[in-house]
Amino acid sequence: MSWSKLKQNLEGFLCPALYGRVEYRATGYRYLPDKSGICYIAVDKKNVLNMSDITSSIRWYQTEQEIKNDPDIQTPINHEEMEAVRKDTKGIVPEDRLIVIARSRKISEYAKELLSAQASLSRSNFVVAANQFLSISIEESLESKDILLNILALVDRRVGKKRIVNMTEKMKLKHPAVQYFYELRRSTL
Repeated sequence: MSWSKLKQNLEGFLCPALYGRVEYRATGYRYLPDKSGICYIAVDKKNVLNMSDITSSIRWYQTEQEIKNDPDIQTPINHEEMEAVRKDTKGIVPEDRLIVIARSRKISEYAKELLSAQASLSRSNFVVAANQFLSISIEESLESKDILLNILALVDRRVGKKRIVNMTEKMKLKHPAVQYFYELRRSTL
């Protein structure tokens, strides 16, 4: 599907309150085949999610530290994670320290997921994700771990007010870009 047709289809699914505010933009370089072009989502004429931007990559350690220092991000620990740490440490670590170790491991995994998700954003990935979004149900897009599918679903008119309000807890564990679009959509209710 051509970019103009894809853009038209995506904008056709925008919720009425965001129509004209959220735009999908892409640039391509016809005479530079080694350049994949830039693709971004703009809100109120400002680039919010820039794909394939070299300067936007975040190092894993910085991301991990940001997650650890952000009081809004809560990382719940379940019994299986605690048991895994207990098994790895051979049971010689106090119970309160097990929680700290398990939380640290989970934050580290979360930071790696964020980094890989941000590194994989590009124009070609956006086109693939957009085509996938148009062919799967809205529930699958909302439940997906793919940032782009989540964003496209959040600004979709098929997601109602009640569902948006009930998603508050789920959004705390999502990528900051997904959280931004969630708050944008909530502001239109």
